[in-house]
Amino acid sequence: MTALASRLPLYLDLIRWNRPAGWLLLLWPTLSALWLAAGGWPGLHLLLVFTLGTILMRSAGCCINDVADRDFDRHVKRTAQRPITSGAMGVKEALGLGAALALVAFALVLSTNAPTILISFAALAITMAYPYAKRFVAMPQAVLGVAFSVGIPMAFTAVRGAVDPLAWALVIGNLFWVLAYDTEYAMVDRDDDLKIGIRTSAITLGRADVAAVMLFYGLYLAIWSWAALQAGLGGVFWLGIAAAAAQVAWHFTLIRHRSREGCFRAFRENHWVGFAVFAGYVLDLALR
Repeated sequence: MTALASRLPLYLDLIRWNRPAGWLLLLWPTLSALWLAAGGWPGLHLLLVFTLGTILMRSAGCCINDVADRDFDRHVKRTAQRPITSGAMGVKEALGLGAALALVAFALVLSTNAPTILISFAALAITMAYPYAKRFVAMPQAVLGVAFSVGIPMAFTAVRGAVDPLAWALVIGNLFWVLAYDTEYAMVDRDDDLKIGIRTSAITLGRADVAAVMLFYGLYLAIWSWAALQAGLGGVFWLGIAAAAAQVAWHFTLIRHRSREGCFRAFRENHWVGFAVFAGYVLDLALR
C-alpha cells in the first residue's frame, strides 16, 4: 500500500488527472448523444456508466499514447517531462495501469447490453491504434476523431438497442469538431513535429490551417444543429449553438496569428464549446 501511494502522483500525472479538458472533450458529445437517444433524462445507471467509462478510457488512452510516443516526446518541450519519457515510469508499469483502467471500463459496459458491448471492442481497438496513426496518416486527427466519437453509437445502442441514422450524423459532426480542436493542438507543436518527422493536420494543411479549423467548427455546429432539428428540438437548443458559435469566433482570434500560447489556449478551452451544445440539448429536451 505504501508503494502504491508513492507511485500515485506519477499515475495521476500519466493520465492527466490535473488536466480534465481531455476527458471533457470526450464526455460532452457522448452525454449529448445519450440524452438525445433517450429523449431526455437517460437514468442514473447509464449516466454513471458513460461518465465513468469516458474518464477511464481516456485515462487508459493516455497510458497507451505515452508509451507509443515516448521516443518522440523527449524532443518536444511540452511533453519531455511526462512520466514515461522522463524515465520515472517503465513501459510495463504504464501498460499495466492502462489495462487495469480499460478492464474497469469494460466491467461498466457489461452492465448495458450486447450491441453496446460489441461496439466497446471497436472502441478499444481504435484507442490502441490512434497513437501509431501519426506515423502513417497525413491527418491522424481524423483517427482521433473516430476514437472520440465511438461513445455516440454506444449511447444509442445502450438506450435503443441499435444505431440509427441520427447517431451516424452526430458521429460525422463530432469528427469535424475533433479535427478543429486537435488541429489547434497540433499547431502548438508544429515546429517540433517537423523536426522529428511526425505527421499532423497542422503540417498537412500548412497555411490553410486557420481557415480549415474554422470550416471544421462550422460543419460541426451545422450538423449537430440539423440532428437536433431532426430529433424535434425547438428554440432552446439554439441558445447552446449560439454560445458555442460565439466561442468559436473567440477561438479564431486566438489562433489567427498561430502563436503557441493562443493555439494551446484555444485547445484547452474547447470543452466549453461541447458543454454549450450539450446544455442546449439537455435544456431543450427538459422543457419540451
